Amino acid sequence: MTSPLRSEPGRTGRVLVLACGALARELSIVSAQSGLDHLDLQYLPAGLHNTPRLIPAAVEERLVAARDQYDEIFVGYGDCGTGGLLDTVLERHGVQRLPGSHCYEFFTGSAAFAELHDAEPTTFYLTDFLVRQFDRLVWRGLGLDRWPQLLGDYFGNYTRLVYLSQFPTPRLLAEAEQAADQLGLRFEHLPVGTGDVEPVLLQLGRRPLQAVPT
Repeated sequence: MTSPLRSEPGRTGRVLVLACGALARELSIVSAQSGLDHLDLQYLPAGLHNTPRLIPAAVEERLVAARDQYDEIFVGYGDCGTGGLLDTVLERHGVQRLPGSHCYEFFTGSAAFAELHDAEPTTFYLTDFLVRQFDRLVWRGLGLDRWPQLLGDYFGNYTRLVYLSQFPTPRLLAEAEQAADQLGLRFEHLPVGTGDVEPVLLQLGRRPLQAVPT
């Protein structure tokens, strides 16, 4: 689906990528390395990960504010736990999003993630961002610093933690292993890079806009 915006005199020819803050580093690196100067990157708070029901309204508010300023808008989210509600918003505005249900899927690729998940469904995943923010978003975000007895309620059914790394460093690897230890899970590291992010960004603004019927 292409964005139902006309290419009119006075438009900038620019594309807005409205994304989750958890993808800020990866999107910025891919955009810079690929010379995608026509993209404007804007981010919503990564903390929305913990309240996915708020994502659709937050995205729609930004879409409404930006719709007269860009020739194309793209949303850098998966479904991210919204149960299809985000797609309802995007359909209303004629906007596409990243493929897949969540960042784990588009970082690994849909087929690879399905295979990984099917092999061991009781897996908890971390990305570079989530390793860096593990204490804030997971440990303290779920209240485990205050109520450690909840650890079994949240993670009792998990068996392993897989670190899906984009740009791993020794420090990130050590922090990911520590996170697995805190949660009592077996640790595995799978370098996946930026997955579907680069090919998707390379398409934006490279195709003709679809005219709106008058």
